Amino acid sequence: MAIHAGQLYWPTTMNEASTIQNHVDEKIYDAVIIGGGMSGALTALSLVNAGLKVAIVDQKEFADGSTAANTGLLQYSNDIMLHELIEQIGEEKAIAFYQLCYKALNDLHETAGKLPIDPEFINRPSIYYASDENDLRKIKKEFEVLSTYDFPCEYWDHSTLIDRTGINKPGALLTYGDAEVNPYKLVRGILQMIQSQGADLHSGLRVEDVIETEGILHVVTSGGKIKARNVIYTTGYVKPPVGKLTGDVLKRTYVAVSKPIQQPAWFEKALIWETKRPYLYMRTTVDDRIIIGGLDEETDQINIPLEAIQAKAERLIREANELLPGLQMELEMSYCALFGESQDELPFIGRHPEKPHQYYLLGYGGNGTVYSMLGAKMLTEMIQGKEPAHSQIVGLDRSVPGMNHTIIR
Repeated sequence: MAIHAGQLYWPTTMNEASTIQNHVDEKIYDAVIIGGGMSGALTALSLVNAGLKVAIVDQKEFADGSTAANTGLLQYSNDIMLHELIEQIGEEKAIAFYQLCYKALNDLHETAGKLPIDPEFINRPSIYYASDENDLRKIKKEFEVLSTYDFPCEYWDHSTLIDRTGINKPGALLTYGDAEVNPYKLVRGILQMIQSQGADLHSGLRVEDVIETEGILHVVTSGGKIKARNVIYTTGYVKPPVGKLTGDVLKRTYVAVSKPIQQPAWFEKALIWETKRPYLYMRTTVDDRIIIGGLDEETDQINIPLEAIQAKAERLIREANELLPGLQMELEMSYCALFGESQDELPFIGRHPEKPHQYYLLGYGGNGTVYSMLGAKMLTEMIQGKEPAHSQIVGLDRSVPGMNHTIIR
């Protein structure tokens, strides 16, 4: 299943030769991870650090799926605001989930600093602006709630926002502790490191089934069987080979990558996003480009003409230039990609309700890398026989509005 089309930017930033090995032997792994993108790499790293014997299997090349299309904005805030999440799941769980996201950002920062490849992880604030006067109330309420629970943030009124950024909008929430990253380099760096620590990496192997025999899981691939005590599905927005996912919606998003700009960027090169849906979002890169995303559409189709992709990207450039008229960005690359959202806007992380040694980490939502980091920690604890704190918030048997069954069947 193709999940992106057009000219991707991140793969052009790295020309490292693959170090992947593709033999399958008779060893029994503590865990086999199916999917070699962000979720798979971070989970493998967490398991290797815990002393477990790990293999990753991907049907294509590592990091070439949704990771290559990921725009690399890392934020502790989510598409669902904290005050909205409190209304949905209650104060205690909502605060705990936001705290998990905040910690995951710190864990990502620590991970990035240990890799053999520089993943261009840079701490940035985020500017979350009210798209119109009606949304200003939501921004103010979110600021009050975040401040109450000691999440680092500020409220900017219209005059402060326009003075510091040139953005002529009613007001904004500024959050601290967020970051930008090159997701492609992050994943490739993790894979290089864990392979040097003994993890086995198998690209180009299609997983056809997982069969349990006498307490051992046999991962049936196009290149033979791989034995494991546990299997973790980190297949992103592609259907996992075992289990049927429900409660998810696929969307198509568009991305424009500008030519390098000569002018200084906006306030502290902050990540920028807005309250309306679908929302415009922006970030800078280390080579002085601007990445702009948005114009999401509810569809699972990716096979569209390149001219249509470019037209959407040109629209994104126009909207960005209207928002920040001093920059006058010009389009260089454009692509579209599929991503998934859950009905309750939370990721899917946990154990299959009927298959005790099979796990899922599916970071559905606009904060997938952060979800992958917190999920990697949770699954490592589960495989070690522990019950992670707050895992029920994202569990596969959680209660979801409009659903009366488990998320994975």
